[in-house]
Amino acid sequence: MQRGPVSGERSLVERFRSAFRGMRRAVASEKNFRIHFLVAGAVLVAAAVLGAEPWQWAVLSLSIATVLVAEIFNTAIERLAKAVTDQHNEHVRDALDIASAAVLAAALMSSVVGALILGWRLGIFLGLWPN
Repeated sequence: MQRGPVSGERSLVERFRSAFRGMRRAVASEKNFRIHFLVAGAVLVAAAVLGAEPWQWAVLSLSIATVLVAEIFNTAIERLAKAVTDQHNEHVRDALDIASAAVLAAALMSSVVGALILGWRLGIFLGLWPN
């Protein structure tokens, strides 16, 4: 297998090009990433409609980023596992399960954060409690 130059020999532009290629591959090849991306868009629209405050935007954005980054790492680990072996291996299986658990934990906690912030904003929007 032919390899390109090590990262120290590549220009900054080439490194960014590789990073954006990785992002495109994650979006194009992973259904779960697209689902997370769609949900993130819905959360951002809801935050805009409900008039989220700057600190709430920051917390929601960090929560969304955490889920997307976890999904990207999970995808990278899945790809690496496929490259290493196509045979059943308990260690590879465990690594894949643990990486998936990281995505699940990030998604669950982000859901709690989103529900608290957007629920509070919805209550204000509906006049259930004061701003």
